[in-house]
Amino acid sequence: MFFELAALAYLIDMVFGEFPSKHPVSWMGDFIAAFERRFYRNLMFPGALLVLCLITLTLLISLSLVYLCSLFPDWLSLITLAMFASTGLAMNMLHESVAALLTAQQPKQALSYLVSRDTADMTETEIYKAGLETWAENLSDGVIAPLFYLTLFGLPGIAVYKAINTMDSMIAYKTERYFYFGKTAALVDDIANYIPARLTALLMVLLATDKARAWQCLYSDGNKLESPNAGYPIAAMAGALGVALGGNASYHGCIKHKPTLGLPVKPVDKSTLSQALQMKTGFNMMILGLLAVGVMLT
Repeated sequence: MFFELAALAYLIDMVFGEFPSKHPVSWMGDFIAAFERRFYRNLMFPGALLVLCLITLTLLISLSLVYLCSLFPDWLSLITLAMFASTGLAMNMLHESVAALLTAQQPKQALSYLVSRDTADMTETEIYKAGLETWAENLSDGVIAPLFYLTLFGLPGIAVYKAINTMDSMIAYKTERYFYFGKTAALVDDIANYIPARLTALLMVLLATDKARAWQCLYSDGNKLESPNAGYPIAAMAGALGVALGGNASYHGCIKHKPTLGLPVKPVDKSTLSQALQMKTGFNMMILGLLAVGVMLT
């Protein structure tokens, strides 16, 4: 287990956030785009080949970094690996990106950078609802899942997870272009996020003021979405806040009918999103506490 590495990486992300350099995910995105330009066919085989190539390349690079760091003194090796690993964590960036909706002069445009759905005709309620869903779902994808694989497998674990998640965000769409090409990426991402999504939802229940309502919504609504994972943190967030999330949304010009998650005890507005973002402190304390326990037990 790599609890000490994970704890230091999380602290680095908390204090410094993103480093002012080209992010490893950007390199992954460049590789995906280059592969797509050269080998794209809307078939499963080239899409599966992309998944295999990027995961293999990411694994080899991360293992090489681990080997090089093993040549350093132990304390320097730990710090160096933690700095690399922190680039796979996104609590600060996620919080700042979603919080920008509260102050943006053009919130629809700010939201368009965060979601794949169409934002031009959204109402104010729909904007804040989408912000809540993004915050909930990406607490899993950007924080809990990377930490989960970092604690299990070290730097290679978090690096491979970020490669999987990046492919999902770029090509795993059920559009005409990506329906088959992105199918393998979507399947691998579903598998990788199965446990972390449910862990994220449980943490939200523990942080909720009304834990019974949060658990009820998680239990009854977590499996309602088409995605096998996204519904769990969103349902838990809806229950924790006492709002209804989900519902129909427009993607690429087409309305997608989605079920409602949660109970509409109160409306979704700016204050609701602000309340959800305040959960960051609780998440930080809970995550660091769990990692500290892991350090002491290993």
